Amino acid sequence: MKKISLFKARHLNLFPGAEAFAAGGEKAMVMHVRLEEGAVVPKHAHPQEQISVVLSGRVVFEVGEEVCEAGAGEAVFIPGDVPHTVQAILASEVLDVFAPPREDLKEKFPL
Repeated sequence: MKKISLFKARHLNLFPGAEAFAAGGEKAMVMHVRLEEGAVVPKHAHPQEQISVVLSGRVVFEVGEEVCEAGAGEAVFIPGDVPHTVQAILASEVLDVFAPPREDLKEKFPL
C-alpha cells in the first residue's frame, strides 16, 4: 500500500500558470493540477484515457471538436488519442486520472 498527500506534495511547474503533482501505480495514475485564472493547457493528445474532475473554479475543455465548461464537482471524460486543451476561466484545481499511467509524467514525478 502507498499513501501520498496530493494537495500538500511539492507541485512542479508544468507551463505558465499551471503546476501539478502526479502519483500512481502500474495501471492508473492521478494528477492534482492547480491553474491560475486565464491559464491555458496547450493542445495535446496521449494514448491514455483521462477523466478530469474539477475540484474548484471553472474551466473550459475543448476535446476534439467538442467544447464544454465545467465547474466544481463536474467531470469530463477524454478518450485516448483525442487532441484536447483546457482554459481556466477562474483559478481552478483539477484532479486528472489516467489509465494506464502516462510515461512522460512518470519521468517528472516520483511514482
